[in-house]
Amino acid sequence: MQFLITLLPVFTFQIWFERSTGRHRNIPFMLSVTACITLLISIWTAMDIDGIRLDYQLAIVIVGSLYGGTMVMGSLASIYLLFRLIGVDGWWDWLELISFAAIFLPLLYLSLLPFFLGSRKRKQQIAFLLMTVANLITMGSYVSHSWYAWESASTPQSNFWLLLQGISYYAVVWLLVFLTENYIERQTLGHELKVVSANYRNEVQKLQQFIEETPLSVIIVDHHGDITHINEMAIHSLAPSLSSKDRAGLLGQSYTVLCEGSVQDAQSKLLSQALRGHPTSTEFVQDREKMYLKTGISLRDEQSDTVIGAAIICHDITELNRLRDEIGRMERLSLVGQMAASITHEIRNPMAVIRGFVQLMKERSPDHQQEYFRIVMDELDRANAIINDFLSLAQNRVIDKHSGSLHDIVNEMLPLLWADANMRGQSIELELAPEIKSFMMNGKEMKQLILNLARNGMEAMDGTGVLRLCTFDYEDRIELHVMDNGCGIPKEKQERLFEPFYTTKTRGTGLGLPLCLSIVERHGGEIHVESTEGVGTNFIVSFQYKTEN
Repeated sequence: MQFLITLLPVFTFQIWFERSTGRHRNIPFMLSVTACITLLISIWTAMDIDGIRLDYQLAIVIVGSLYGGTMVMGSLASIYLLFRLIGVDGWWDWLELISFAAIFLPLLYLSLLPFFLGSRKRKQQIAFLLMTVANLITMGSYVSHSWYAWESASTPQSNFWLLLQGISYYAVVWLLVFLTENYIERQTLGHELKVVSANYRNEVQKLQQFIEETPLSVIIVDHHGDITHINEMAIHSLAPSLSSKDRAGLLGQSYTVLCEGSVQDAQSKLLSQALRGHPTSTEFVQDREKMYLKTGISLRDEQSDTVIGAAIICHDITELNRLRDEIGRMERLSLVGQMAASITHEIRNPMAVIRGFVQLMKERSPDHQQEYFRIVMDELDRANAIINDFLSLAQNRVIDKHSGSLHDIVNEMLPLLWADANMRGQSIELELAPEIKSFMMNGKEMKQLILNLARNGMEAMDGTGVLRLCTFDYEDRIELHVMDNGCGIPKEKQERLFEPFYTTKTRGTGLGLPLCLSIVERHGGEIHVESTEGVGTNFIVSFQYKTEN
């Protein structure tokens, strides 16, 4: 009965630990309560045979203190000493109590930390050492009592019970430590298993989310070739060949159900090779207007290196091919443009010579031929202006910028604009912001930008037209609006206005607006057009406000 009572703390604590939700905070308290209750029951049920007290109270004190710590040790030692004081029967009992308090308890206290940090074997050694000290104290008390009371001297029967008590103490302590350690190991393994399971679950979820969200078609099969995972992108790309089948209907089926069409034939080939252990292989597949890059991957067990499955990854590279072709075309156009700019630059030299000789011939020709020379020189000047515009557009040069005000540029250009407007019978209206911030600009290019946009507006209007120049100062940007009330620009032509050599004018070159776009972009700005046929056109130029280059 005493033996079963001694095991109560272990079983009670295990049951509470597994059922309790807040167990980690209350472990010392629960250990103290269960051990104290067990100690009280052991004291109550203790019995004497031939003067030998048969109980396992010290085993409860030792094991409970070692696993419960200082708090449990204090509780158990207090209860044990209190009830032993009540039953003191002579100086030998006092000797046992003093030895218990002066030798055993300090030794027990010093053993708490080594026990906590020790291995399983080390813990058993510490428990046995403490039990040995406790047995020696108990036997010393018994021997002292026997020597003092000759009439109750030790007998073979009492010595047997004393020996049995000491041996059974070791058995009980070993069993308590064994059961407790097993339980702790089981709990540790269970906790580690939960952590590993949670990490595995998180990794699986992340992998699944990655597969679902990736813009690639992914199909995974097991070593039998049965589909274990297929994402929505794969379903979408294979939809024409899957008729009414959904993902749930495909899982568990052989990958051969996907073998329809050139894309799927290549897919089946790559999967088959991967399942046979071939290294990762890639194929480009053309299907109608689509181009696919397909990669087959063999999945292996890291320990045995056996094939456990395969995966196929499909990437639609149609747009990438188009972009690559477009980049190639742009590079060829850039080369042509550089050659044209070089040739155009060289043309200016003979044109300057031609103009010089035409000027000389004009001065030496009769009056009735002067008009012919003027026409030739005007056309030469017009050709030179076109060359200058083309070179400005073709040369992506670095410009010097200085802090300046857009209002200063507009005011400097105003006399020239008024002169052009008066020649056409038109007028100009200014609506400038009360204040405008300065920003980093190149004054020469700003003048060219305003002149080009203003002249475009004037050419789009008749003799009664009004050109409006407006500025706006916002918190993060500065805007310039150049508005006319001309014929407007059709919607289908607006998207091509800034393309080089595209023009809506009879004698236009198609270089003015592209040059404006180039100037604006070099200043980190944006330009767009708003136009309505029969109402007019508004070119809006915005510059981000920056205080330094």
